[in-house]
Amino acid sequence: MKVAHLTSAHPRYDTRIFHKQCRSLAADGHSVTLVVADGEGDETRDGVELVDVGRLPGRVNRIVKTTRRVFDRARELEADLYHLHDPELMPVGRRLKRLGKCVVYDAHEDLPRQMLAKHYLGKMTRHALSRGVEAYQRRVCRHFDAVVAATPYIRDRFGEFHPRVVDVNNFPMLGELDGAPDARLTAGVGESPMVCYVGGIAEVRGIREIVRAMERVEQDCWLQLAGDFKTLALEQEVMTYAGWSRVETHGYLDRDGVRRVMASSIAGLVTLHPIINYLDALPVKMFEYMSAGLPVIASDFPLWREIVEGSDCGICVDPLDPEAIAEAIDFIVTRPERAREMGRNGQRAVAERYNWQQEERKLLDLYRALSR
Repeated sequence: MKVAHLTSAHPRYDTRIFHKQCRSLAADGHSVTLVVADGEGDETRDGVELVDVGRLPGRVNRIVKTTRRVFDRARELEADLYHLHDPELMPVGRRLKRLGKCVVYDAHEDLPRQMLAKHYLGKMTRHALSRGVEAYQRRVCRHFDAVVAATPYIRDRFGEFHPRVVDVNNFPMLGELDGAPDARLTAGVGESPMVCYVGGIAEVRGIREIVRAMERVEQDCWLQLAGDFKTLALEQEVMTYAGWSRVETHGYLDRDGVRRVMASSIAGLVTLHPIINYLDALPVKMFEYMSAGLPVIASDFPLWREIVEGSDCGICVDPLDPEAIAEAIDFIVTRPERAREMGRNGQRAVAERYNWQQEERKLLDLYRALSR
């Protein structure tokens, strides 16, 4: 089957799920093209043909001009199936359906609930936008051949109005980040143990509370930050905190760099704030920590608690409480045998359940059903 995956925003290859999907489909014998808009030109990688429509500055350009370019290039491809990865591409999918194409929409987020989390908008505006997005999404997506959802929660939401919905979760690939949780020393900060945070650094992802926790940690411990700050102002603010003296920053790292950070850490932090679009999310970093054999210090959301405590692979805390985060770090540092046990439990849970090899089967089964 000739398959085209379409995105209007993201770089060509990183940890996002559509990269795993493309590689899995190519390995299964499909002819796969990934249409991107990053301005880095065309190439072929891992059996996937990457086609670049160019990068334009500004969100308005992305929504209006870039989506038009994506549609024009998609139509030229004459694929058997088109798989869309951005909400602004829903109109593109509608036009492709009018041309008689098979179209799959990939719901990475619960978009209507995401609107409710935009607190810079007034309450009435947020709710009106949410209702409008919900109505539009239902009207357009019901015409698509299938919906792929990033979490079981999103699957159930789309299942209310679409007969063919499958959740394909962005779990880590087995072996990609495997570590040995039995002996972890730091790299570059003496012999002090280190915990890590990997990912985009933003207020709602808990950076303020994490750095403030470091000034409350009683043990000799450092924090490794691997990722870019969302804003310079936020970075400059947290650099003034007392806990910053126990922080080592790496900036954005490739997969080898992430592997090194995790290999030199004794725990991984994923203490996102309890905003509406995080509560039912499945953050890939949490499962990557588990895969690397790191005990997880995670937000005490019901779904996350079910995973972390159910697998006995970490500690759930109030993400808004630096003292609770500090206590969890001290627990990990002072109980190395227990920490190693939690690390091994997390690896086992990933090996048995939370891995990409399990998820790709659902994707491949869906494609086979659509090709009949």
